[in-house]
Amino acid sequence: MNMPIHPAPRGKLVAIGGAEDKDSETDILRQVLKFAPMPDPRVGVITTASSIPDEVFAVYRKVFERLGASEIMDIRIRERADATNAAMIDMIKQSDVIFISGGDQMRLTSIFGGSTALTAIRRRYEDGGVIAGTSAGAACQSTTMVYGGDAVDSLRKGAVRMTAGFGLIDGVIIDTHFLERGRFSRLMEVGATNPEYLGVGLGEDAAVLFDDDIIHAFGPGHVILVDSSGITGSNVFDLAEGEAVSVHNVTMHALVDGDAYSLSDRRVLKADERGTTILEKMNAYN
Repeated sequence: MNMPIHPAPRGKLVAIGGAEDKDSETDILRQVLKFAPMPDPRVGVITTASSIPDEVFAVYRKVFERLGASEIMDIRIRERADATNAAMIDMIKQSDVIFISGGDQMRLTSIFGGSTALTAIRRRYEDGGVIAGTSAGAACQSTTMVYGGDAVDSLRKGAVRMTAGFGLIDGVIIDTHFLERGRFSRLMEVGATNPEYLGVGLGEDAAVLFDDDIIHAFGPGHVILVDSSGITGSNVFDLAEGEAVSVHNVTMHALVDGDAYSLSDRRVLKADERGTTILEKMNAYN
């Protein structure tokens, strides 16, 4: 099953599980800036998902300044009208790195969906820009995204709610704060009803880089992959809404910094297969 990034971008796409370190080593955010095509990138911060945009922007402005960004722009899109504002669109076009904060991913998709701003983000990605998001800003990246479901007992038909995301990557469903909030059952239910999607569960202070059909894990935390493509049975089609789901032969992987996974082959790559990873090449260059 071949599930490549669509549409063959020149940029980099990074999804972060939330609660990334912003005060000490800042491993993940430091790496995000290294993905930019120049050493002192311009960073555009989108805080649409947050209910406290001033505070969130101030935090990221401080850390990105410390990490060497030449400019940090406040892409303050709060309403749908803002997503067509020429000044906002111009900042997106000028950004070498577009960073999407956490909050409520439904705010992101309801405000950006079908907008000039979302088109500009996609084009910036296609043209070589870095798109990175944390928490809600990561969950929104896929073509279909999770926006709700009880972490305690989501393995029930219809318990997980999904809608259209930003469409930056196909074939995956991204969930965040995955280990800390016990969200295994959410991706199990997604896999039972949509076995073609690879579930990508991002722990806090963990991140992935989507590079063609390879997923590279980096950061101090864990990345959990839930692969339902080989399930041998499920009762989900016989159930009424809310009834308990049975699903058999789900495969899971726990990845840590430096691990890589092939979407096309649906397997973790061995060290000798990975060669020099894109992360190692970027770190050597920088």
